[in-house]
Amino acid sequence: MCDRGTSVLKLRRAVAWFIDFALVAGAASLLAFLTFHRIAALVTDVPGLATRGGLDLLTSRGDVVGASEHLGLSLWDSVVLDVEEAFGALVVVTFLYQWTCLRLLGRTLGKGLLGLRVTPRLSRHALRRAAVTTAADVAVYALACVLLIEGHFLLSLLMWAVAMAFFLVNAVPVFFPGRRSLADRLAGTSVEGAFRRVASQAPGGVPQD
Repeated sequence: MCDRGTSVLKLRRAVAWFIDFALVAGAASLLAFLTFHRIAALVTDVPGLATRGGLDLLTSRGDVVGASEHLGLSLWDSVVLDVEEAFGALVVVTFLYQWTCLRLLGRTLGKGLLGLRVTPRLSRHALRRAAVTTAADVAVYALACVLLIEGHFLLSLLMWAVAMAFFLVNAVPVFFPGRRSLADRLAGTSVEGAFRRVASQAPGGVPQD
């Protein structure tokens, strides 16, 4: 009975993570949509491009090729900045989602739907857990993408490997005895089945997950 309940709790934690990650993916899609429109508005701003190109040409002393190259690099830098800001916003949104839910509710939306809760529900625990979870799920991957956009291919590849290792080190311990992720251990928290807690407190109740 205990082994079955433990297996069910592990499954619920996995499903809860997928729900939370789906919400993060939704936020990423929205940011990608907004970033695409920012870039499209930048590239299709004909009067603005003409003005910038004219100024570059006037200050280039007749170096038409140099002026065109400068305009192209300027546009590329603007596009890269827009994309990097989107990645930064995704990291911030993910952290705020994790921290706000843990601090106010003691659970994320995914955990709430699966009848799970994070204990204890103190500010310092919520802060540390949100930070580690955000780093493992989003932040390191975002950094790898930014490095790739900046042209640091080998460093980006290394960071992708670090991101995957970090994710596994955080997630895999959930399926072993103790069921505490790296985020739990660093934050001093644990994940409990709320349904089980209610059952165990009821007269003659049988603990269930």
